[in-house]
Amino acid sequence: MLTQRYDAAFSGDGIRSTQFSLLVALAQAPSVPLSRLAKALVMDRTTLTRNLAPLMRRGLVAESGAQDKRVRSYALTPRGKQLLARALPDWKDAQARILRVLARGDAEQLRRLLRTVIAAAQED
Repeated sequence: MLTQRYDAAFSGDGIRSTQFSLLVALAQAPSVPLSRLAKALVMDRTTLTRNLAPLMRRGLVAESGAQDKRVRSYALTPRGKQLLARALPDWKDAQARILRVLARGDAEQLRRLLRTVIAAAQED
């Protein structure tokens, strides 16, 4: 349900919530290697590559020049930065609507639980 709400918020931007998360991650860590990005997003590399493909086709993300040619790194393009800037207010609106439904303690409890789940998923 939550994913559907965020996807609806981004429909005018032409992206899905998973793609928004990728754009945010790339904005925070420009020219990041695929393996590091996958770990940060708690996603396997194959799934991440599959999710990056449509963003690359749209010219929102590009493979960036890494010093080590064996390492694939990615970065937002200027077009990707523009789309992220347009989509961020949509995310904020969706986030505010969801948080209005949750009691303050429930929202914090949900955040704690999600941090625990992410930490458990990152354990090798």
